[in-house]
Amino acid sequence: MMATVTEFEGIADADARLGRPFPLPSAPLPLGRWVDVAPCGAGAEVAWNLDDTRAGTPARLALYAGAAPPPPRALPGAVQAADTDVAGAPAQLRSAPLEEAEPSLRPVRELAWQAGGLHLRLTAQGPWTVADLREIAASIPL
Repeated sequence: MMATVTEFEGIADADARLGRPFPLPSAPLPLGRWVDVAPCGAGAEVAWNLDDTRAGTPARLALYAGAAPPPPRALPGAVQAADTDVAGAPAQLRSAPLEEAEPSLRPVRELAWQAGGLHLRLTAQGPWTVADLREIAASIPL
């Protein structure tokens, strides 16, 4: 029986899964503690686990990229916000309070869009603004 891959060794595995370089944001991100790279649906997801030791700092940011939409993620209490855009491409934004999570992980916001032949989803946990997400998303070279 073949083992299920739950995590990649590094970004090169995500590149191989996409058949092209995984698109990473060029916008500055808060200080990272570690990065996880894992297969996700038809693509891959890179998750930055951030240094949230200072009050009011976010704890996590994850980017999915794939040829098909990412698998749906259950977010109890999620609210679909008004549609927005990322560098002119239509995007959908939803958020959930995650009341049971640590303060640095609340709320969660997801920004989903398509560009450069890829489906993309940016998931941010913590005190990120919608403007922060749009700026990070717009900095992803496609």
